[in-house]
Amino acid sequence: MLQLQTRRALPLGTFAAFVALALMAARPLRADFPSWAYPVAADGYKDPADDGKPRHVPGSAIALTQRRIDVYPGGFPDWFPDEHPGMPHVVSGGRPPAVWACAFCHLPNGAGRPENSSLAGLSAGYITQQVANFRNGARPGSEPRRGPQKVMISIALAASDEEVAAAAAYFASLKPECHTTVIESATAPEVYVAGAVYAKVAGGGMEPIGGRIVEVPEELARHEAHDPHAPYIAYVPPGRLKKGADLVLTGGMGKTLQCATCHGLGLKGMGDIPRITGRSPSYVMRQLYDIRQGNRKGALAALMTVVVARLSDDDLTAISAYLASCPP
Repeated sequence: MLQLQTRRALPLGTFAAFVALALMAARPLRADFPSWAYPVAADGYKDPADDGKPRHVPGSAIALTQRRIDVYPGGFPDWFPDEHPGMPHVVSGGRPPAVWACAFCHLPNGAGRPENSSLAGLSAGYITQQVANFRNGARPGSEPRRGPQKVMISIALAASDEEVAAAAAYFASLKPECHTTVIESATAPEVYVAGAVYAKVAGGGMEPIGGRIVEVPEELARHEAHDPHAPYIAYVPPGRLKKGADLVLTGGMGKTLQCATCHGLGLKGMGDIPRITGRSPSYVMRQLYDIRQGNRKGALAALMTVVVARLSDDDLTAISAYLASCPP
């Protein structure tokens, strides 16, 4: 398994990560930057307030107040305790205030959400190395204002090697799930940024989708309740599934490499090379763009730079849409 830096080396890792973030913050975003893939909440946005009333999610007999749902960084709302194996404490409770419970963001089933990664079924070595990359400044992202990116970097800096290993082993043991439906459409709902994801404007209409992927929860309340079964819809421009399939499966007439070359049969991953099917298309788009722009590094990212070098933003959108449409 790939090893993280020891806790004694943390100051150096801290310095590297914060230097990377500072450089990102100082670097102006490109005029053609796909900001739609990096939602940032408007100033003044507030999470749902606690009114003391019990919340419910479909299929669960548990009732929780908003205060109990928002237990981060020291826990998570466990709506379906019988659906997952026993968790190491770092996943279920974390080590507040620096180390958040992993299940709060990535969910107890490891399915993740549009603002972060699906971890279920990835190899423990891959997960461990990605935490190391967050820690050493290799994954600053392309939008320095994104909250989830900043939170993950701070957690990686504070987590011990033992905590990371326990979390990695847990998520590696889970079966992948996907709760996003991909729909080709020339229009998408009017949206706003609710925390770190897009949400449909209440009473809003539809607008031209352009070249975007617009991924929204079907029911915002279930997303905000951290329901591990919450469904999402990803609206993608017409024709992108076919275009994405061509690029992924054939390399697009030499424009790139067939993804199965590295990611294996069915694109389910091989060893420490990750599964790429059935993941949030918003997440995949950010990773491909970050790699192409040099804002995601590391050994595996270095191998990917050749793969994405000649791909346009529209190519990345098509690939992300197609992969999300495939079973995990």
